Amino acid sequence: MDRLLGEHGIQQDTPEARQQFERLMEARRLEETDEAALKVFRRGWCLGAEEFRQRMLEQMEGKLGAHHSGELRRESAEAKAERILAEELRRLGWTPEGLATRRKSDPGKLAVAARLRKETTLSIKAIAARVGLGTSKGASSNLHKWMRARPSENTPQGDLEI
Repeated sequence: MDRLLGEHGIQQDTPEARQQFERLMEARRLEETDEAALKVFRRGWCLGAEEFRQRMLEQMEGKLGAHHSGELRRESAEAKAERILAEELRRLGWTPEGLATRRKSDPGKLAVAARLRKETTLSIKAIAARVGLGTSKGASSNLHKWMRARPSENTPQGDLEI
């Protein structure tokens, strides 16, 4: 009993302390019917800071099954895309602002988009918006031409080209 009461800041097991505990439990029970108090728990799959959420998304990468929601799959794909984009920008020596100033058909942009297309489930529209390739139709056309011109880069290791 001391442990239970102690968890609620009650130091001694007395009749007054038990009444205080009862009031605390009743207040908690009433909170459960208060929609505003429960809203924080109903807002999504993750309860915690943004840093914690990002770590969880990274850990989920490649481990999502059929029982996971579409929203969770999308968020996981977006987190993976952001990681890939950061890697590619670092590799190219570009900044996110510099990415926006480059042409829609820039070979570096198309290389980043091709990697995103190959390694994530993001749509062409989402990739085009994130990388700055213009409309999804134009991005699809440019990306298709770029990938067709470089078949060896797009063939997985170990596969034979025919």
